[in-house]
Amino acid sequence: MPRHSETKHLPFTPEQLFTLVADVKRYAEFLPWVVAVRVRSSSETETVADLVVGFNAFKERFTSRVTKDAPGRIVVDYVEGPLKYLKNEWRFEPAADGGTNLHFSVDFAFKSRIFEAIAGQMFDRALRRMTGAFEVRAQELYGNKNSSAQSAA
Repeated sequence: MPRHSETKHLPFTPEQLFTLVADVKRYAEFLPWVVAVRVRSSSETETVADLVVGFNAFKERFTSRVTKDAPGRIVVDYVEGPLKYLKNEWRFEPAADGGTNLHFSVDFAFKSRIFEAIAGQMFDRALRRMTGAFEVRAQELYGNKNSSAQSAA
């Protein structure tokens, strides 16, 4: 059952990071292994979406519910697919320099023991690649520093 949590400071506003993470329909554009996204429903406070994740010959679809509490928190809960459960949380805390202290956690388990063993071996590397993809996307969308962080520095 892979589990991870971390806190890091990023030079983007909580609103910018919240918008990026909440934009589930664009995940296939920048997240490794996300090959397709279908949004079932979306509102200001909740999105339900199917994601197809694949690498090599392996492809799986799973559905998640994304609860959005702008601009401070996003919680992802598992609905259906190859997992026993998935709980993912993003908290965006304003930092004094205009950036954000990002608190990220994920906890999940596969139904299949084989997938669980594979995930356990690749988890750290895959997680770093996924979180790195969000940071790169933020840089592409918002630049290396937001204007508030630059003026506060």
